[in-house]
Amino acid sequence: MSEIQRVRFTLPLPPSINDQYTQVGKKRVLSKDHLQFKRQVRRKVHTLRVDEVLTDPFIAALSQGWIGLFLDFYFETPLRRDLDGGLKITQDALLEALGINDNRVVDIHLVKRIAPNNPRVEVELEVIPEWQFDDEYVVLNEHEVDSK
Repeated sequence: MSEIQRVRFTLPLPPSINDQYTQVGKKRVLSKDHLQFKRQVRRKVHTLRVDEVLTDPFIAALSQGWIGLFLDFYFETPLRRDLDGGLKITQDALLEALGINDNRVVDIHLVKRIAPNNPRVEVELEVIPEWQFDDEYVVLNEHEVDSK
């Protein structure tokens, strides 16, 4: 079995679920806060790549293996926001910035913490080279699926 690889870094706190979308006419669209958060994540990922925290081999391993995502949300107060409200936007923004489909995420851990003077998300991305879904199902490689 291959060695599990991990990378840790910090992202800004995403907007609350109530601030992620806005109504334009009859359409629900991404809010300015949502779009700004996605831009911030793209910039952070770019910086992490330049600084070689997120290396090409690590990103390739994420793309080819399975992903564990550990998010510690540091909120300003303990009761104003739900823990899971920031999961989807953070996962989507991060994996989109890496060019990886979020269907590769198989393990998620969320923690709520309080940091009134420094709200943020502490992220740990983990490559999981092998993952067992259960004994009844076998995951086929893409080339095996294409040939059927």
